[in-house]
Amino acid sequence: MIELIHLVKKFGDLVAVNDVSLTIPRGEFFAVLGPNAAGKTTTLKILAGLMKPSTGCARVCGFDTQAEPMEVRRRLAYVPDFPFLYDKLTAWEFFRFIGQLFAMPDAQIEAGAKELIARFHLADFANLPLESLSHGTRQRVAIVSALLHQPEVFVVDEPMVGLDPQHARVVKDVFKERSRAGMTVLMSTHELSVAEEMADRIGIINHGKLIAVGTRDELRKLSGTSGPLEEVFLALTAEAK
Repeated sequence: MIELIHLVKKFGDLVAVNDVSLTIPRGEFFAVLGPNAAGKTTTLKILAGLMKPSTGCARVCGFDTQAEPMEVRRRLAYVPDFPFLYDKLTAWEFFRFIGQLFAMPDAQIEAGAKELIARFHLADFANLPLESLSHGTRQRVAIVSALLHQPEVFVVDEPMVGLDPQHARVVKDVFKERSRAGMTVLMSTHELSVAEEMADRIGIINHGKLIAVGTRDELRKLSGTSGPLEEVFLALTAEAK
């Protein structure tokens, strides 16, 4: 469902993404970890079609993100670390707008939004202007809007930022349920506990390179440590300096 093929992204002399190749099958929950400025967000933006790779390519459901962007957008949802919302709209208006962008029938928008609003505890905020909402509530609105058209691939950057424990649990549960139902999830996070709890496989990026990929046990074996993911992460990123 997701293919990164010898992906390279340069900004002048800086190589932000350095020959990254990765395949994520349908229904897998894949977490990407890495230090600051490791290349995680740049990789996700290329996959979402927001950046052009310098060389290499990215594919979603078999479609090239640069050559066939509309086919990719029909199948993919992307929530960045700081999502953009139309602040003068209410949450309900925003959901209708997003649904119409994906040519969803009004009845389908209404039913899908009602279900997600209830699940994400947004009923009290649905008719308020987005500009009046807290960061955590806006984050939930962004996630709901991305899930509304039932994407085959969901790409999300730091989804837990600003969420309290109750709503973080809701987000985790919904992501896992959708993944088990066949949605491919690619999540970038600094929260190692979230990756350890949720991901089927984990990739670690450092200095633009994908230095390790595997299950938690496979990464422990690779790192030579038997402790929590934090120890594995520190061991692998230290070796890659």
